[in-house]
Order: sequence, then structure tokens, then C-alpha cells
Amino acid sequence: MSNKNKKNNSFIELLKTLFYAGTIAIIFRSFLFEPFNIPSGSMIPSLLVGDYLFVSKYTYGYSRYSFPFGVMPIKDRIAYNSPKRGDIIVFRKPGDEHVDYIKRLVGLPGDSVQVLDGRLVINGKIVKRKKTNVGQITRFDGSTINLTEYKEYFSDKKFHKIIEASDNDFFDNTISFIVPKKHFFFMGDNRDNSKDSRASEVGFVPKKNLIGRAQIIFFSHNGSARFYEFWKWHNLIRFSRIGKKIE
Repeated sequence: MSNKNKKNNSFIELLKTLFYAGTIAIIFRSFLFEPFNIPSGSMIPSLLVGDYLFVSKYTYGYSRYSFPFGVMPIKDRIAYNSPKRGDIIVFRKPGDEHVDYIKRLVGLPGDSVQVLDGRLVINGKIVKRKKTNVGQITRFDGSTINLTEYKEYFSDKKFHKIIEASDNDFFDNTISFIVPKKHFFFMGDNRDNSKDSRASEVGFVPKKNLIGRAQIIFFSHNGSARFYEFWKWHNLIRFSRIGKKIE
């Protein structure tokens, strides 16, 4: 065999390998798990900026947004399983479906959801919360914000943590939202620093916009070093968060 034929065969084998690898990756991301990273602090303390996590695509079934570029002609969802209150879910922003959001599911179809003096009220009942910590964060301009951490309970045994700067911020008193059929109401755990269903830019999220449930953190870093500064990696990586199950 000539060198030219060998080169042609090698190139064809390379293309085949790339094709098979790409196909497997697309199937894995579309049907099983898709990686996401956390770019903002709206889900503090549950998720931190710099967390990388896997989202299960099969948990709630599949819609057109489960697939790259929304190419599948699915009107609603197939193999649908209803999400549960308290799930942390990645979804496409209503009206701007190329943008991914991640928030906690608060309101199910038919629920009434309201915030009164910073307290979450679902179907007329105030959701139990318990203060667990008080601290401060420093802004980029050097100013500080006092924060209070709470355990918030959707049931007697299951809780998640939220933080509040105060109970008198912009979204701490809202109207009563009635969640329509086939829609959901989401809020961030960083209650005073989250653009979520309380804001008109997001609002109620259609069932078809759900991408999947956040399951596990597979990597996390604090952004304190550049990728080539390997001598700083021991301070960069949050080893305690790797492998953490997301609740």
C-alpha cells in the first residue's frame, strides 16, 4: 500500500472516530446527563459560583429542549415524570429559550405562592424556617452585606438552606401567584439576589422548558487562580464539594 493510501485510510479512520465519539457524546448529553456550571450566586448556599454539576435528563422525561438546538419536534414532553417541590432544576428561560436557568422548584401547578415580609407562603400556609447562621459578605466595592442563613422546610423531615439579606427587600412582599396548569414556580435559595419566577422577566415556567434535575457536583473551584497557575491549584479547587449530592 502506498503512503498516499495509508494517509487517506488514516484520515478516514480519524473521521470515523470523531463521528462515533461525537454521536456517543450527543446521546449521553441528550438522554442521560448533561454538565452545567454555576455562573452566578443566586443559588447560594446550595450551589456556589464555580460549581460544575451533572443534570439528569431522564428524571422528568424529554422535550425539544432536551436535545441540541431544540431540533426534536416534541410539542410537550415524553416519558414525563412530575417534579417534586424542592427539586433543583435546570430549565430554559421562558421567552428566551437559549438561556439556561437553575433554581429550586417552589410552586406546582394549581398552587398559590406568595412572599410576605420575606416568608414564603404556599397555599395560604407559611413555610417553616429556622435560623442557623449569621454572617457577612464583602462586595466588589468594599461594602459589606449582613446575611442570615435559614433551614427552610417543605416537609417535617426534609429541608434546604436559604440566605436572606433582610425581610424587606424588593421581592420580600409579592402578590399571590396562582401557578397555571403545566407550569411551575421557581425561586433561588439566595432569596434577595435571584431573578426568578417572582420577576416578570421569568414568571411561570412551562413544563416543556424543564431540562433536568441537578444531581451531583463533579468539580468546583473558587476562581482564585488561572488554569496555568498550577502552583495555586491547591487553593483553587474546593475538594470538599467534589462528589457532593445536590439537595
